[in-house]
Amino acid sequence: MGKYDGKHVVITGGSSGFGLATAQLLVDEGARVLITGRNQATLDAARDQLGDNAIAVRSDAASLPDIDALADRVKAEFGTVDALFANAGVNGFAPFEETSEELFDQLLTINAKGPYFTVQKLVPLLAEGSGVVLTTSVANVLGLPALSAYAASKAALRSMTRGLARELLPRKIRVNAVSPGPIDSGILEKSMPKEAAEQTKAQMAADNPMLRMGTPAEVARAVAFLAFDATFTTGAELAVDGGGSQI
Repeated sequence: MGKYDGKHVVITGGSSGFGLATAQLLVDEGARVLITGRNQATLDAARDQLGDNAIAVRSDAASLPDIDALADRVKAEFGTVDALFANAGVNGFAPFEETSEELFDQLLTINAKGPYFTVQKLVPLLAEGSGVVLTTSVANVLGLPALSAYAASKAALRSMTRGLARELLPRKIRVNAVSPGPIDSGILEKSMPKEAAEQTKAQMAADNPMLRMGTPAEVARAVAFLAFDATFTTGAELAVDGGGSQI
């Protein structure tokens, strides 16, 4: 028997990176997992990788109609949900002076507005004792160059973690955040040229106390802990960053 047999989990942004790694961990331990993403081909590949205990749904985390439709689909598939990993998000690098209104709006809409309303719409389906996990970032506590708007979106999520944790206490729902640092998840390759991504990763590893980047699997284990095992923890943020924001 698997550790998560009979559990129902929803993971937004679950077709790659942290989300896919978390889905894989949970499916391997017996859970049924519904993942979302915007790219159908990526979703199909993730669904094939995860197997029969996974459901892949195309859904845009920035679209309230899509979030409403997602809630309906989750209700039809699962009825009730034991864990929600509101993970969908995007990165965006730009110096402060060059940050456009379009980039700012994109980052705040996808990274902050999307998770907020995803939790709101799925709360009626969350079982008593369930766990919600949001994805923040060490950028919300570090003054990193070219990431001011991105950091602001993740700082908003950190604040939401506390507020939602307080408001959902009467429902016996815990809300926590996982805060990844330099994780080799493939997101850099999506946002910059390959050579620049490799240089950035090398610098991140050199600057980290552990002298390496983390893996999506290491984030996944932290998410599973917060979602299921951290039963006396709510409103907290768990850094998975090789000590970069702590020491």
